[in-house]
Amino acid sequence: MGTTPGTTTKFDVIVVGAGPAGSASAYLLAKAGFKVVMIERGRGAGSKELYGGKIYAAPLREVWPELDKEAPIHRWVTQEKLSIVSGDRITTIDFKLGKGVAFTTYLTEMARWMANKAVEAGALLVDEIVVDEIVRKDGKVVGVRSGPDTLYADYVIDAEGVNRKLLEKLGLVEKINPDTVALGVKEVLKVGESAINERFALENGEGLAWLLAGDITRGIPGGGFIYTMKDTVSIGLVLHIGKALEAANSGELKESVPSLVESLRLHPYFKRFWRDADVMEYGAHMTIEGGLRFMPKKLYLPGLLVVGDAAGFLLNTGYTIRGVDYAVYSGKLAAETIIEAHDNGGPTEENMAKYEKKVKDSFIYKELYKHRGIESVMSDPLFFKQLPALLNKVLSKLYEADYEEPTMMEAFLDSLREENLSLTRLMFKLLSVVRKL
Repeated sequence: MGTTPGTTTKFDVIVVGAGPAGSASAYLLAKAGFKVVMIERGRGAGSKELYGGKIYAAPLREVWPELDKEAPIHRWVTQEKLSIVSGDRITTIDFKLGKGVAFTTYLTEMARWMANKAVEAGALLVDEIVVDEIVRKDGKVVGVRSGPDTLYADYVIDAEGVNRKLLEKLGLVEKINPDTVALGVKEVLKVGESAINERFALENGEGLAWLLAGDITRGIPGGGFIYTMKDTVSIGLVLHIGKALEAANSGELKESVPSLVESLRLHPYFKRFWRDADVMEYGAHMTIEGGLRFMPKKLYLPGLLVVGDAAGFLLNTGYTIRGVDYAVYSGKLAAETIIEAHDNGGPTEENMAKYEKKVKDSFIYKELYKHRGIESVMSDPLFFKQLPALLNKVLSKLYEADYEEPTMMEAFLDSLREENLSLTRLMFKLLSVVRKL
């Protein structure tokens, strides 16, 4: 940390992690005159980030009003697609947006921009440092330890992300449960700006967010994604780790994850969009899948606030994914809590508890609570194997008939029998989904 072993240093606020949540907190606190340090384990802010997709803009503008003019925005999403994949058969819902509410970017670039804004405001960024422990004294968090070095502060913000080792040591969370996390794997393909516009039917500056479900994950809960950047396309898969382990152990999953991603890139339908493209990058990252189940027992301790992925703030409804905006907004709420506490008794239990109330009064918690049953849907193989096959089989009977045209009911009932699905079970499952969505 730039200190000799055993030395101590004091800050007003220590932020563990220089991702979106940590940088938002650091920026607002530094602007308010606090002495802030961000500790990042990667080489530079954003180096540990993988997400390259869609980010909702409005919550970010509350922290950085200059976002639209200064941030590394690639394209504004003007088109949303959701495709159900069964082999070569594809059913797609295509929606043309009436306004731009989200943009595409690489989180490596976006996180770097956010951290730089914090540094410009006066925060200190220290990278390539692993925090080993959040230090407590007399029931209060007083700093962090890395090796023999200790940094002290009045407040610590935990923005360590999905791998919550520090919170485990504090007893705020259990060890990661495979049923509450997923593995995201991504390839970045160099296509070219004009080719992207032509192949995806986009104008300059327009972007596409495309989610996929079905046998591209071999029936494992999860899905695929395609995002258009300025001159590249990000493609990849997200796999529910618990279900993937079950499938691998039972022998149902015989392919490696890289081969699944390769199958998506070479899929007969999709490969036309990036033909002749070069693979520029490949990476994998763990992400949240458990909704409110991933949230810590408490979002605070005296002297400590938990933000972003570490707090479980990510929503995957199956048709859209929100996480970066949740992280930034939670960082904003944490900064506001500390600013208010500073002149009203400091980092007491009562003052820190106000952060959790702010969260639960915000759109973050309300959305997570409203969609709290979605994780059971997103972990049910029925919706990622049998149902996609059923949908595409029904449509194939309706549109691929050579002579006699079946009625919709005939096509549906025949497909049910062929897929060995019970109508009663299917109706029950679909009703439960409607209630949860």
